Amino acid sequence: MEIRINTLADINEAAKQFIANMGDSKVFAFYGKMGAGKTTFVKAVCEELGVDDVITSPTFAIVNEYQSATTGDSIFHFDFYRIKKLDEVYDMGYEDYFYSGSLCFLEWPELIEELLPEDAVKVTIEETADGSRLIKF
Repeated sequence: MEIRINTLADINEAAKQFIANMGDSKVFAFYGKMGAGKTTFVKAVCEELGVDDVITSPTFAIVNEYQSATTGDSIFHFDFYRIKKLDEVYDMGYEDYFYSGSLCFLEWPELIEELLPEDAVKVTIEETADGSRLIKF
């Protein structure tokens, strides 16, 4: 599946398309260069899923938990950019999140690749030459 985001004004429509195609998957690993728009896209997806909280990058906290006002379900948003050793991920109890049945959106999953569940959905976000974003999953 591919979704193109031509301008920032299109991001919520792209988020709706993404949600419509998520299926039963729960863990989504977002790959992309710094500045590709991973956090911005995850924020739009969370908003479309009914999160009313302020959605920010969990760069320092590693994980943020949000609640969907629509369903009451938890959504976990991870940023592994600052992870130096896998022990840090073990210590945070990553399995409790990844196998909780709640949605998990992971940024910088390449830093914890060996810990990803087998059924994690790989999502790539690329900036194209014209400045648009291409999301593939």
